[in-house]
Amino acid sequence: MTVDMKEYSQLPEAKMAPARADLDSMLTTVFAQCGVGDAMLLGAVKDRGDGAIFVLPARHAARLIDPFLVHLGQALMRREQTRLVSTPTIRLRASVHVGPLAPPDHRGDAANDACRLVDSDAARRAMTAAVDHGVLLAAVVSDTVFGRTVAAGRTPALQEQHFHRATARVEGKPSFEQTCWLFVPGLVTSVLAPYLTQDSSALTDDRPRQAAQRTPKDTSANESIGAVRQKGRASGKARLIQVGRDYIPSQEQS
Repeated sequence: MTVDMKEYSQLPEAKMAPARADLDSMLTTVFAQCGVGDAMLLGAVKDRGDGAIFVLPARHAARLIDPFLVHLGQALMRREQTRLVSTPTIRLRASVHVGPLAPPDHRGDAANDACRLVDSDAARRAMTAAVDHGVLLAAVVSDTVFGRTVAAGRTPALQEQHFHRATARVEGKPSFEQTCWLFVPGLVTSVLAPYLTQDSSALTDDRPRQAAQRTPKDTSANESIGAVRQKGRASGKARLIQVGRDYIPSQEQS
């Protein structure tokens, strides 16, 4: 599993170490919550500066998706809701992949591909969608892992409809092209789809935009799995409830 903090290099130097320490603390807690408590004890954690590569036994593959990704998204949200104004927001991309690695340094194509997945154009577009909707996590799962976990029914809370199929490519690495599956907690795949189809020149991960300045302190994000639920008040006694793209009228409650 690989994690990468968005815009970490743009932080003031004095805030880099505390932000990374907060991330490490969250990951340790979430690993323990998911029954992967040995993750930090394997001696196979490779520091990437703005993130890390965790080498875990293949038996943990399903848990790294469900419940790990859901718990990680919730942990990021809790930190965001309680952080000091002077403390930077942590927005995270994560990837999950499986494959053989050669000990003791755990080198091999699987580790390289996990890094390419988290750095891929698909993962960055999913991160853009997350930022636009006040979510702090965007995850990319390799097709191999998806087939052995989600498609195989080993992830009780997450089913295939929670993931958007995409193609992972990395600029400057023309030989890398893999099918992958994107997951952003709280966003339905119909919300992700437009971000994957727009021209790259019109939509990039770091493009300046007003929506990118929003954080979950300003936007109420749904931590549960499923559609993002929004309410809009209309005139009179009517009320509009939006679930995904469908509007359902209901009576105004006092």
